[in-house]
Amino acid sequence: MNLLRWVTPAATVLAFVAGHLITCAQSPTDVVSLPKAWEYSAALIAPESREDEPSYAQKDPTLVFHDGRWHVFMTVKLPGRSAIEYCSFSDWDAANQSKRVLLPVSESDYYCAPQVFFYRPHKLWYLIYQMGVPNANKMAVAYSTTDDITNPNSWSKAQLILDGGPSDPRVVGGLDFWIICDDTRAHLFFTSLNGKMWRMWTTRDEFPLGFRDCQVALDADIFEASHTYRLKDRDAYLTIIEQKGQRYFKAYIADKLDGQWTPIADTRQHPFAANTNTQPLQNVEAWTDNISHGELIRDSNDERLIVDPDHFRVVFQGLLESEKQGKPYGQFTWRIGMLTPLNDSE
Repeated sequence: MNLLRWVTPAATVLAFVAGHLITCAQSPTDVVSLPKAWEYSAALIAPESREDEPSYAQKDPTLVFHDGRWHVFMTVKLPGRSAIEYCSFSDWDAANQSKRVLLPVSESDYYCAPQVFFYRPHKLWYLIYQMGVPNANKMAVAYSTTDDITNPNSWSKAQLILDGGPSDPRVVGGLDFWIICDDTRAHLFFTSLNGKMWRMWTTRDEFPLGFRDCQVALDADIFEASHTYRLKDRDAYLTIIEQKGQRYFKAYIADKLDGQWTPIADTRQHPFAANTNTQPLQNVEAWTDNISHGELIRDSNDERLIVDPDHFRVVFQGLLESEKQGKPYGQFTWRIGMLTPLNDSE
């Protein structure tokens, strides 16, 4: 199967039928339609067998399409540590065979959950990620930069945005950090394990430092991995957030990044993406009923994080619920696949 035919940005037109769309009447500024059902691909990136530091889980994908190639950054679970791994390819059929490179950005035994984007004012690619902090109960937030995304060894060493120490302005420990910019500010979102999504901000001139004004952005039945995007051609933002247990994604919308988030798909019966509204593509064997930590494929690679609401696609981590049995979370064998909206007419 040539997966590139339905995953090349701005090149594929996905046909929808009315029965496969749900309309959000609660959108603050416009009507937003979410796919009612999805199909998932075969596992596209799986743990790699190798003698030196074999991997047993590929997680937390973030990606951009640049100069004709996909550039994927992801958490890799290795013996005794978690790190960020990179691969690049032009066709998703070749993703699992593409060369893997561990990013040499930190000597820590825990740096993961990356986010990648191009920050136009600096003309640099940024990688945002979390790091463990010795003898601290908060996660550090770090960044690295490069002017050449094709060279995984060109990333700068980790620099701290929030250090996780006593001077850290967060009021609670957070994880899964995510940055998105509007015209004047860079906004940092993260979740805590008590049902809250938080936000901080800095000016675009001060970025990547100066984050302040830590506030609760959303208090709801949510868990982790909040990812926020600007909806193309509309004055609205979409956040997807993972729910615990048998993992799935909820969705919320706001008219501005420091505005109020309104639920538009926030139950397993009415989710953004869950086992209840996903199925494998034709001729693909079922390999996941968890829709976990994933990224919407963006319409642009820059700090605005624009996505096209008419052509949603999601790259996610998954596995079967049965594969979790008897294992701690750190031993789950996650793999990476892709969701596309279901269309019965094909």
